[in-house]
Amino acid sequence: MSTERPIHPLAALLRERIVFIDGAMGTTIQQYKLTEEQFRGERFKDWTGKDLKGNNELLNLTQPQIIEEIHRRYFEAGADIAETNTFNGQFISLGDYGMESLAYELSRAGAECARRAADVVMAANPGRQCFVAGAIGPTTKTSSISTDVNDASARGTTWDELVRAYGEQVIALLDGGVDILLVETIFDTLNAKAAFFAIQQIFDERGLTALPYGREPEPGKRIVPLMASVTFIQKGGTRGVTGQTVEAFWNSISHVPLLSVGMNCALGPAEMRPLIEELSNLAPMYVSVYPNAGLPNPLLPTGFPETPESLAPQLAEWGRAGMFNIVGGCCGTTPPHIAKIVEAMGGLTPRTVPSVEPYLRLSGIDALTLTPEANFANIGERANVTGSPKFAKLILAGNYEEAVSVARQQVDNGAQIIDVNMDEGMLDGAAAMTKFLNYIMTEPEIARVPIMVDSSKWSVIEAGLKCIQGKGIVNSISLKEGEEKFLAQARLVQRYGAAVVVMAFDEQGQADSLERKREICQRSYRLLVDRVGFPPQDIIFDPNILTVATGIEEHNNYAVNFIEATRWIKQNLPHAKVSGGVSNISFSFRGNNTVREAMHSAFLYHAIKAGLDMGIVNAGMLEVYEEIPKDTLALVEDVLLNRRADATERLVTFGESVKQKAAGAVEKTTEEWRMLPVEQRLSHALVKGIDAFVIQDTEEARLKYDRPLHVIEGPLMDGMNVVGDLFGSGKMFLPQVVKSARVMKKAVAHLLPFMEAEKEATLAAGGEVRTQGRVLMATVKGDVHDIGKNIVGVVLGCNNYEVIDLGVMVSCEKILSTAREKKVDVIGLSGLITPSLDEMAHVAREMEREGMKLPLLIGGATTSKAHTAVKIAPAYSGPVVHVLDASRAVPVVSNLISDETRHAFEARNRDDQARSRALHAGQTQQLISFTEARAKRTQIAWRAEDIPPPEFTGVRVLEDFPLATLREFIDWSPYFSCSKMAG
Repeated sequence: MSTERPIHPLAALLRERIVFIDGAMGTTIQQYKLTEEQFRGERFKDWTGKDLKGNNELLNLTQPQIIEEIHRRYFEAGADIAETNTFNGQFISLGDYGMESLAYELSRAGAECARRAADVVMAANPGRQCFVAGAIGPTTKTSSISTDVNDASARGTTWDELVRAYGEQVIALLDGGVDILLVETIFDTLNAKAAFFAIQQIFDERGLTALPYGREPEPGKRIVPLMASVTFIQKGGTRGVTGQTVEAFWNSISHVPLLSVGMNCALGPAEMRPLIEELSNLAPMYVSVYPNAGLPNPLLPTGFPETPESLAPQLAEWGRAGMFNIVGGCCGTTPPHIAKIVEAMGGLTPRTVPSVEPYLRLSGIDALTLTPEANFANIGERANVTGSPKFAKLILAGNYEEAVSVARQQVDNGAQIIDVNMDEGMLDGAAAMTKFLNYIMTEPEIARVPIMVDSSKWSVIEAGLKCIQGKGIVNSISLKEGEEKFLAQARLVQRYGAAVVVMAFDEQGQADSLERKREICQRSYRLLVDRVGFPPQDIIFDPNILTVATGIEEHNNYAVNFIEATRWIKQNLPHAKVSGGVSNISFSFRGNNTVREAMHSAFLYHAIKAGLDMGIVNAGMLEVYEEIPKDTLALVEDVLLNRRADATERLVTFGESVKQKAAGAVEKTTEEWRMLPVEQRLSHALVKGIDAFVIQDTEEARLKYDRPLHVIEGPLMDGMNVVGDLFGSGKMFLPQVVKSARVMKKAVAHLLPFMEAEKEATLAAGGEVRTQGRVLMATVKGDVHDIGKNIVGVVLGCNNYEVIDLGVMVSCEKILSTAREKKVDVIGLSGLITPSLDEMAHVAREMEREGMKLPLLIGGATTSKAHTAVKIAPAYSGPVVHVLDASRAVPVVSNLISDETRHAFEARNRDDQARSRALHAGQTQQLISFTEARAKRTQIAWRAEDIPPPEFTGVRVLEDFPLATLREFIDWSPYFSCSKMAG
């Protein structure tokens, strides 16, 4: 007998074809031209207060026959899913009409109207499935945005109020007979997270289960699928109302057991296309889309420009591109629109759901995805009352505005995640956590990064999670109070939508030995994955970085134990991450920053090689590993790696000598590198991130070199290349690279006026400064790094190219529209982080789709000639060229713009890329044996008369051969290539 469970009818339908959702309820209601009296009906004719016309949910009680008729018309037009007329059916929104107490009744009545319509249509059409989706809107309040210009922490509503409001509405919808719950028109992700939190609470109470895509629902429970739909309101924008990008939004709600995710409302099809395409590529589940009928136009009959005949073909093009599984309409669409959409989709196959890598995906208002190539994520540690006296003083004094600057400084210094801790005996930790997080959520530069909510008190952790619209990290939970509490907290962390740090503690205490670290981490992992269903990629182990060099012998192997535990976790607990508080390692040397900085950098170097993914560290207390004096490094690594019995004593002795000579040592060190040639001084300043002398040294170099541009192309670029090499080899970390970039920016800023003066002098002397061409440059969406791009822009500008720099985080749509508007000759894309590579490939695909032929330049730290050839160039028929560094930009652009050289240059580039692709493909080709290969050789019948004998054999020496004749046969390419003058 078969043991397979029957497939849910909606899931079965989605496997077969594109599924259709209805159109706008409000637009269709307006066509009935109902009066105030009709809205009120008999029951509410004497209702005092505001007018009730426009309260569409009230019609569920006063005009149920109209609402039922509208649902029936949509079903008859071909919709498979009808949304209930309950968009504002919770007490927060109904408060606008003073009808908070009617929330349950109105939502239940709305569900019953749709249920009756579905049942009538199915009875008339045996075998047909009609589904009722309980529509849950975003409310009229926001929990992520300040509602008071005088108080950044003020909010229109709270998490707890939202959970209560949504909980009541969900109960009403379920009681009214809905098949699906749809949280739609999401403009504040925190509101949506509260809605799904409430839904899952009700499911627990009622024994219901969702239908998560790709996973089995809980057995023995009634299935109610969950759907989510977000709205983006700005034409041409890439951020929602609260500032989140598409990817950040997806990361934020990826914990919800959804059947589908999608977009609706605010935008018409033309404006929504790039956004839904991005979501379609991200989401490993079904995708829905129901746009408005264009942008609003109040002079038109429906208030929107797209007719059924104009909207349907546009959505059909999306269908042919494989962008969605569920389609319909929002504002401005009517039953005729849905009928035309159904007709247009005839014969089209639904979108194939992509598989995605199990990476740790976090978010603030920007996404942070930790890929294997991501090196190391720095967690800023200073927004912590237990670790930063300055921060603690500000918080205890109630000076939250200034405390925000501490977090901002951490982000400015390269922190990719901010740790926030309010564990102080004199503080109400939950209230302080709430207020501070509300403050920083209104600061875009801080809010863009994920938050690590750090506390030893569960109530404080929950208070923090209720403030974060993105996907953050909980720091931490452990087994020290037993499995039951550990599992309960883990389930709540997952429901709030966060990743979790798991400390290596159990009922016996803290793990210090390697064996105990392995044992506790493995036990925790199995409990989380097998019992809770926690995604393993969202589990971050902290195997306890404990202090070394304490003088206690048992502590000598603590660093080695952590490093080896990290290596073991990465090898044995699939997809799990490893983190730790790095400053703990050097606590024995507090007050001696020279030793501590060296210990931190050396420890990170070895721990990252073993697999450390992230760490809580003060970016200002990191030395560049390569720059640590060799004698100091040997002493430090003797301690960290426990290489000799007297390692602690030797480092303590060294530390004392450093403290005694601190002032003199600094002076001497400064004198030593200041005595170097100017080129080496500039390189040293860039690598170390020292900006104190950079203006002085840049000016000295300017006077030494013929042109200011030569300073950029020479010593400054040489220094940045060293930085790039160290970063690539894991000997520098992102915060240090950010400091280097600031030094570079300062040097270039000093040279810019001199380069402008050079141009003006040329013009004054009667010379011509003719624009060579117009180049558009942008750091792609999702990336905020721009120093390399800026240098390329300066170099091109100095060579008389007009540079249009769009800045950072630039959407594909803006890049392409600006390129057309400004009639540019070349587009240049830049990026530092790995996800930028995918966005560059997306831009290339869009250039191809729009029929563009402009040259596309690719550059940035993570880019490469091979990746450009294999992943980007095949997506675009125009020339795609990888530019290694700023010094190559001018010859590349010159060759691409010149009519004389373009075709030959493009041909060489295509041939090079074809070889790269062949080499890449060859790495995975199945090889045959040498004997078999010889047997397959080309058979040629050679005839003696076809092979002329050579004129001579051996060596012939030509004496006094004219060089003028020889010059024509010399290939200079190898010389230029070796001299880095290729292009």
